Amino acid sequence: MAKSPEEVHPEKAFGWAARDSSGVLSPFKFSRRATGEKDIRFKVLYCGVCHSDLHLAKSEWEDFSIYPLVPGHEIVGVVTEVGSKVNKVKVGDKVGVGCLVGACHSCDDCNSDLESYCTKMILTYSTIYHDGTVTYGGYSDTMIADERYVVRFPENLPLDAGAPLLCAGITVYSPLKYYGLAEAGKHIGVVGLGGLGHVAVKFAKAFGAKVTVISTSSSKKDEALEHLGADSFLVSRDQEEMQAAQGTLDGIIDTISAVHSLLPLIGLLKTHGKLVMVGAPEKPLELPVFPLLIGRKMVAGSATGGMKEIQEMLDFAAKHNITADVEVIPMEYVNTAFERLAKGDVRYRFVIDIGNTLAATEP
Repeated sequence: MAKSPEEVHPEKAFGWAARDSSGVLSPFKFSRRATGEKDIRFKVLYCGVCHSDLHLAKSEWEDFSIYPLVPGHEIVGVVTEVGSKVNKVKVGDKVGVGCLVGACHSCDDCNSDLESYCTKMILTYSTIYHDGTVTYGGYSDTMIADERYVVRFPENLPLDAGAPLLCAGITVYSPLKYYGLAEAGKHIGVVGLGGLGHVAVKFAKAFGAKVTVISTSSSKKDEALEHLGADSFLVSRDQEEMQAAQGTLDGIIDTISAVHSLLPLIGLLKTHGKLVMVGAPEKPLELPVFPLLIGRKMVAGSATGGMKEIQEMLDFAAKHNITADVEVIPMEYVNTAFERLAKGDVRYRFVIDIGNTLAATEP
């Protein structure tokens, strides 16, 4: 007979889990493995709420969701135990775990510090680990991971506002770097001013770029220009504005996860311009090829970065005082937060105060 989640491993754990595709979370007792020689165990203090958490809790991405499902891959806390061969951190250090907790470590991608592109990568939650058990995420009191997948959290980076950088931050930092857009003097467009978009603006500005925010309405114009420091703002539904901006951008980071037209965005690019998709619409988008040919333009994609780049990104964020704009919530508020997230009602990232509010929900 299969063991219950509480009995699979020796270390008791407690969190909140979705039991089915309703996506409703509730208290959940489970277990985590004993600390191996290369493992780092830490007490979770904060965990960001990513849109992926909502998609997976509701099983909106086919074949990905394994129930009971404990979400959370923007996890930060303090080390409580390290394995005998761990040199990276010590007990008491601040650390984080992002989207990954494993990969094959033998393919070209892993050998190039691109674990996030390994075909055998193991996600932080709702995936089968090397030992055949299910991974559980950061909406929980304790976390354990191989040291390769644990990053050091810079001392001057606040844990709550820094947590979302482990997913949202690296998701925009990585393409800016890879596609040659992280250079002073470049003109970068950011489509969508949500959890990813607002951090993209901050990183692009820190790289010395000129930044234009592109949105469907002017409702976020003041926020983009005055609070986030963007240089200009385009309303994508305003034909005159879009026409005037044709051919002005070196690159665009498109964070939109809903179906939308790419043609107007391609028109904004200079010759050799790059439209980089980091949002994940549920249905295929229409790709107009002719505008790509006549401008030698590129439509590309990018996922989260490898572990080396995530550490680099965090250190860069600490140096330039880049954090996410967050709304810190108690654990019991998470279902309401999911409802608000589905409506886009958050500025710009929910972060759960695990350390101060999770224990009170334990039955």
